[in-house]
Amino acid sequence: MTDAPVRLEEPLKDRVVENRRRLHRHPELSFQERETARWISARLEDLGIEHREGVGGNGVVGRIVGGRPGPTVAFRADFDALPIQEETDAPYVSTSPGVMHACGHDGHTAMLLGLAEVLQNDLDQVHGEVILIFQHAEEQIPGGAASMVEDGCLRGVDAVFGVHLNTVLRTGQIGVCEGPAMAAADRFGVKISGSGGHGGFPHQTVDALVIAARAVLDLQLIVSRYVDPLQPAVVSVGKLEAGSGFNVIAGRASLQGTVRTLSEEVRDLIEEKIDQTLRGLCEGTGASYELDYQRGYPPLVNHAAASETVREAVRGLDRYELVEREPIMGGEDFAYYLREVPGCFFFVGAGNEEKGTTYP
Repeated sequence: MTDAPVRLEEPLKDRVVENRRRLHRHPELSFQERETARWISARLEDLGIEHREGVGGNGVVGRIVGGRPGPTVAFRADFDALPIQEETDAPYVSTSPGVMHACGHDGHTAMLLGLAEVLQNDLDQVHGEVILIFQHAEEQIPGGAASMVEDGCLRGVDAVFGVHLNTVLRTGQIGVCEGPAMAAADRFGVKISGSGGHGGFPHQTVDALVIAARAVLDLQLIVSRYVDPLQPAVVSVGKLEAGSGFNVIAGRASLQGTVRTLSEEVRDLIEEKIDQTLRGLCEGTGASYELDYQRGYPPLVNHAAASETVREAVRGLDRYELVEREPIMGGEDFAYYLREVPGCFFFVGAGNEEKGTTYP
């Protein structure tokens, strides 16, 4: 993209920090980021960068044309926040009750704006074109990536790169995982209907609570007994509700959970086995069930050549350490970009014990 690594001068570094803190003070939830999108557009306008608003929803896409021939490379940053109440005393604390940039997206966006300024101010050294993808709604299914791809944000792009700040890695470390790097993230909900009654007469009931408890345990057998042990997979039930009193047998119960997989084949298998497990339990006890299985983001698979490009870039920088990472079972809708063009999603260390930046 350029002939040599670029170091941030102090004024630019200060602007990156201030942009991040401004974003942190004014977070917006997924699919509600209209003010944030307008603010990003204004920053690109200030830099004289051609851009398009309303891409796939609230997305913003900028375009920088270099002075030398070369490929078209895209960089993505997300900018939505989470429904979390901030409990810090930072001078840039969130001003939106119950909403916080707790996942680093404010940092991602500030970093990409900093990159945009560096490149825009040195166009003669830029080879090819750079597409700046500012994406809304990463945190909430169906996400913003798929709609932005559908709206043409990758048209003509040869490679795409994205980053995520990570406090498991120390500041100065860059983590790369080639191949499957992050999981498909699905969710499921189950409603079990039995026949409630008095706790002293269980033989006259169909206890939905007991069936739900059995379901929680039996669902664990899917990974341990049906999935190849060399294939990573997770089935976790995070919520179970049933009952109205200590002496009342529940006629209804509900549970919710998540499924994480690194391959589509295992993903299909687990969805099928969840339905089979519930059917067997309910048919054997006289209950009935409703299963709502929602597919989230697909597995994120980094391409080999793009991953090596990141490695080479890190090796060429002083004070940075390359870390080869194992796959993780978190989900990311950057996976949709990687289904369209080659690319790599990697991690930038932000952990620092002395500064207390070690929270997940």
